[in-house]
Amino acid sequence: MIVEVCANSLESALNAQLAGAHRIELCSELPLGGITPSYGLIKKVREALSIPVHVLIRPRSGDFFYSDMEFQTMLEDIVICTSLGVDGIVSGVLGPDLSVNWDRTKALFKAAGNCSFTFHRAFDLVNNPLDTFVQIQEMGIQTLLTSGQARSAMDGISLLQQLKEISGSCVVMPGAGIREHNAIHFKQAGFKAIHLSATKTIQNTSIPAKIPMNLSKALAENETLVSDLTMLKKVIESVN
Repeated sequence: MIVEVCANSLESALNAQLAGAHRIELCSELPLGGITPSYGLIKKVREALSIPVHVLIRPRSGDFFYSDMEFQTMLEDIVICTSLGVDGIVSGVLGPDLSVNWDRTKALFKAAGNCSFTFHRAFDLVNNPLDTFVQIQEMGIQTLLTSGQARSAMDGISLLQQLKEISGSCVVMPGAGIREHNAIHFKQAGFKAIHLSATKTIQNTSIPAKIPMNLSKALAENETLVSDLTMLKKVIESVN
């Protein structure tokens, strides 16, 4: 069984390799569901690891409906990844109705070239998962990462089994909530791969922060932040 580790740093990536993982998905900001890592991190990880490195292409947290500018950024990130010799791309795009944006997903798939392509957990938001998976396979995508449209892969096992039954060229890879106590269930159920982060919290300093740098208000999944033009103009005019 292939064990893919979602690694958020060079240290995490090295730990995954040392533990015997078969490959990693490299990303940043795991608490936000993962976003595209920096050029420097991709380069250092690719140089340090001998196992395959797949990179998440997701320009921001939140939903998977992207503006034209965000989509162009995703294409540029894939160009950078392929130039650094990564082995796989992990991505996907939805429309505002939560169906797959096939044109944009096909463009990402084409840009990935010879890299393996994983359609990520945006799949867990689509309305017709079985029909969507058939189309994902027909596109030629090699792997589907999904929790079975549940909070955890264990909770989504029913849909995961249905997807596995109709899988052919595309491997169904359960992910979300997989730990040491339940990983064996997915092997026994006949899955060929699993995805997990296996993280623990590390305290960098014993000195508490005087003020928070994180937002106190959490965004909903279908919300994002953007610099407001009117507000910026008012601020700039006020100081000039």
